[in-house]
Amino acid sequence: MPEVSDKSLPTIVCLHSLFLSPAMFDGLRKDIGANAIVITPTFPGQAERLGEVDETVTIEHCVDDVLETLDGAGVGRFSLVAQSMGADVAIRIAARSPHRVDRMVLLGASARAEPAEQREAFAASTTEVARNGFGPELVEFVLSVLFAKTTLADPAKAAMLDDVRRHLGGIGPAFVHAATGVVERESAISLLPDIKAATLVVSGTEDLVRPPAWSDELFDGIPDCQLWRLKGVGHSPALEAPELINPKIIDFLGLDAGAN
Repeated sequence: MPEVSDKSLPTIVCLHSLFLSPAMFDGLRKDIGANAIVITPTFPGQAERLGEVDETVTIEHCVDDVLETLDGAGVGRFSLVAQSMGADVAIRIAARSPHRVDRMVLLGASARAEPAEQREAFAASTTEVARNGFGPELVEFVLSVLFAKTTLADPAKAAMLDDVRRHLGGIGPAFVHAATGVVERESAISLLPDIKAATLVVSGTEDLVRPPAWSDELFDGIPDCQLWRLKGVGHSPALEAPELINPKIIDFLGLDAGAN
């Protein structure tokens, strides 16, 4: 990406979930308006970068990739907004470069390694991806992972879910390299005390893959941390409740909304 030209504005770096893309932050970018520079990197092996890799993309690889992108754009200090896999990357960035990260918002997040039972379940799914990409059954399984039952049953969320369904259906077999890296990630719990950024953790009560108890570990481990728990929300708060999430993020980051 080109160098950031207006260094008088704060920089917000938004890191997307596995299975999704930077487009998940389009609404937040619009709501932030002209009050900040919003950077939304794509992780290697996903979305438009799907064909760049031919081996497992580790979380550490993604950390390096994001920091190289920011260095290339001349970004010094920044804040992070990150969901799920993006939060895995954000936690490690904030621990590795505590002097650079001002504030951090973690959504559907944890610092744990993948538990053995979930690793086995996802391993079966990644094998299917490597063979055939995303067929209809796998798409519906991933939707059940990404979203709360409440969200899946809400007619008002149908258009958003259809958009995600179409996106998932277009993912090809090479995605297995990114998925494997997330499933095989190591624990980052020991890194939490190294984080200096003021942090907001957002956790849905219906998050099955990174349940509320895991977000409690973030709250306990990060020195300057707030925890916000949302009823009827699952693993993807940024998409399930943007009408609540976006104003909260903008306020926490100290920005004004919608100055375009």
